[in-house]
Amino acid sequence: MIASIPSPSDSGFQIGPFFLHAYGLLYAVAVVVAVMITRRRWVARGGDPELVDEVALWGFPAGLIGGRLYHVITSWNEVPHTWWGPFAVWKGGLGIWGGIALGVIVGLWRVKRRGADVAGFMDAGAPALLVAQSIGRVGNWFNQELFGKPTSLPWGLEIDPEHRPAQYANDATFHPTFLYEIIWNLGLAGFLVWLGHHRNIRPPGLFALYVAGYSAFRIFEETVRIDPAHHFLGLRLNLFVAVALTIAGLLWFRRSQRRPVTH
Repeated sequence: MIASIPSPSDSGFQIGPFFLHAYGLLYAVAVVVAVMITRRRWVARGGDPELVDEVALWGFPAGLIGGRLYHVITSWNEVPHTWWGPFAVWKGGLGIWGGIALGVIVGLWRVKRRGADVAGFMDAGAPALLVAQSIGRVGNWFNQELFGKPTSLPWGLEIDPEHRPAQYANDATFHPTFLYEIIWNLGLAGFLVWLGHHRNIRPPGLFALYVAGYSAFRIFEETVRIDPAHHFLGLRLNLFVAVALTIAGLLWFRRSQRRPVTH
C-alpha cells in the first residue's frame, strides 16, 4: 500500500478526568454551524434571526431522538444489550433519515407557529443541513464505522482489526465512505447556494433538491458499505429508502416549480 488514510487511534479526547467523545462533540459543532449558515440565509430573506435559534432549540433534541429511534428500530442488533443501550448515542448509531425527519418536522412546526414562511425557511436551511451532515460524518471516522468494501486505492481507509467485520479480518484498508459523503454533501450545498442565487427557484425547491440529491448519493453509498444492516429482497433496507426519497424529492421539486404564482 503506497498511501492510505489512517484512522484515529481513539474515539475522542481525554481532558483531565473527562473523556469527550468526538461523535457527540462533532454533532454539537454541526448544529452550531448549521444555525450560523441558516441565520445568514434567513436574514437575507428578511427573516427574524431569533427564529433560527428557536428552531434549533427544538430541532436539535428532536433530531437526536429521531436519529436514535431510527437506528434502534432498524439496527437493534447493533445496540448494546443493556438497559442504557438504546440511549448510548456516544457509541454511534444515529440514523440520518430519522434524525433529519423528526428534526425538520419539529423545527417547521415552530416556524409555522410563528407565522413565518415555512417554504422559505426550508430553502434557507437546506445547504446548512448538508454542511452539518458533513461535519457529523467525521464522527464516523473517529469511531471507525460505516466504511465501505475493501480497496487498494491510494485513499483507502485504514481500519484497526477490532473494527473490521469478521469476513474482512485480513483486509487492512476500506473505502472511506464518510469522506465520499463529505465531498458530495459540501458540493451539493455549494450547488444549492449557487442555484438559489442564479436561478429563480420557488421554495421549497432547494429543499426538495436537497432531499433528492442526498438520497441519490446514498443509493451509491449503500452499494459500497459493509456495516451490518437490515435487508429486504436481498438488498440493504436503506437502499430502498434512498431510492424512494430520490424519486419523491424530484417529484416534489417538479411540483413546486410548476405551482402557479399566487398574488
